[in-house]
Amino acid sequence: MVPLKRRKIVPSDTGNTGTDHSEAEVPNKFPQVVLFLLERKMGASRRAFLSQLGRKKGFQLSLRSESVTHVISENNCSAEVRTWLESQGGGQSLGVHLLDISWYTESMRAGHPVVITDRHKLQEQQTNDVEVALFSVPSYACQRRTTLDNHNTNLTDALSLLAENAELSDEDGRGVAFRRAAAVLKALPAQVTSMSQLRGLPCLGEHSLRVIKDVLENGESSEVESTKQSERFKALKILTGIFGVGAKTADRWIREGIYNLQQLRDSGHALNQAQKAGLEHYNDLNQPVTKAEANAIGEIVQKAVISVLPGSQIALTGGFRRGKLTGHDVDFLITHPEEGREVGLMSKVVSWLESQGFLLYQKTTRNSYLESKDGPARPASNMDRFERCFSIFKLTKGEEQGTTQPEKNGVLWRAVRVDLVVSPISQFAFAVLGWTGSKLFERELRRWAGHEKDMSLSSHAVFDNKQNRYLRATSEEEIFAYLGLEYIPPSERNA
Repeated sequence: MVPLKRRKIVPSDTGNTGTDHSEAEVPNKFPQVVLFLLERKMGASRRAFLSQLGRKKGFQLSLRSESVTHVISENNCSAEVRTWLESQGGGQSLGVHLLDISWYTESMRAGHPVVITDRHKLQEQQTNDVEVALFSVPSYACQRRTTLDNHNTNLTDALSLLAENAELSDEDGRGVAFRRAAAVLKALPAQVTSMSQLRGLPCLGEHSLRVIKDVLENGESSEVESTKQSERFKALKILTGIFGVGAKTADRWIREGIYNLQQLRDSGHALNQAQKAGLEHYNDLNQPVTKAEANAIGEIVQKAVISVLPGSQIALTGGFRRGKLTGHDVDFLITHPEEGREVGLMSKVVSWLESQGFLLYQKTTRNSYLESKDGPARPASNMDRFERCFSIFKLTKGEEQGTTQPEKNGVLWRAVRVDLVVSPISQFAFAVLGWTGSKLFERELRRWAGHEKDMSLSSHAVFDNKQNRYLRATSEEEIFAYLGLEYIPPSERNA
């Protein structure tokens, strides 16, 4: 038998490493008593310390279950311990004393095994199913209201990290599975304290349930902790943190022995313009953008847009529209109430921003959406085909408060990632919906449209396959109505 978590090596002044070798250091005074300390909820360090103490007192402690007579645990009921023992192959557990840590500590003080009384025996957990707060949520994230008030961050953070690792490893299927499981937990109205509360919930696969169980029982997931310490994961995080570098490029560099920024600089690799800018402004671009900074940039972008085409409209989208106070970048949608007037707008806006010294880098892509080609025949995707400018913005420090803060050698500023998107007014409602997020919420909207309504939804339009026609909309509410969904405001789309 081995503990649930991998046993840590905890050195001590006596040189005990927590292995069986230390059992021979002190003669076994009580040959009929073989103890096993259960690490579950006790922790590796405390278990190692208590094991060493017991051996010094002449007790025999085993790491296996073959000859164990007494199982000692902390903060567990007898049913939990029996279930755990059976899962580890401890089939003979019925003849073993299942005892609380109090028996062990009293025996240590007495210097011999004390008489077992009822208060030492593990109690059955008196849990009535009626008393357990069971949860229930719809299957699709687009049916659920998910605010930023997450009651299960310990669980969702663990699942999200595994999702990120899967995505960085080009395993999108596993990534989506973890994301869906995390989204379910984010939508719950209270903290999960027991696996029984999760019965019947959708999107919780076996792997996700194992991770959740590990966190609930041990305070952390061994798989997550191992992933965090992985040199490959750390390198992927660093390298994909460079603007313009995706997972495949980062993977290729890692296979060439490049694990950090300095190694990349020393490698002599030819970088494209986006990657050069991303490397140059790496620290700034990997710092959170605040809502105040997003608003300050919004004022500048609006001034640029109105200067070149009066009457235009601009909308801040992404996480800030969902109520988040920080983000990785800032996204703006631009349109004009008169269809067609937006054509050519992007180049004029970019020219104005460049002339004012606001752009450190920019790359503009043209509008390539053709309804006849890209509508129903094109698979639903989170990648739209609007005219777009990927940029790195130069934001003067203090501008978010309306003042500049001069330094001795000039003005303080920081680099911020900004995306500008121009949409025709006829597609604007779909663009706003698509660019608001969250990413999983949008994915689930498209999945619902296809699987449940036989429709094709994108950030440009919705097509009804049964009626063989496009459905026009001027608001998000209309789009939800077409899909047969209750309207969910942006602040509750944080799946």
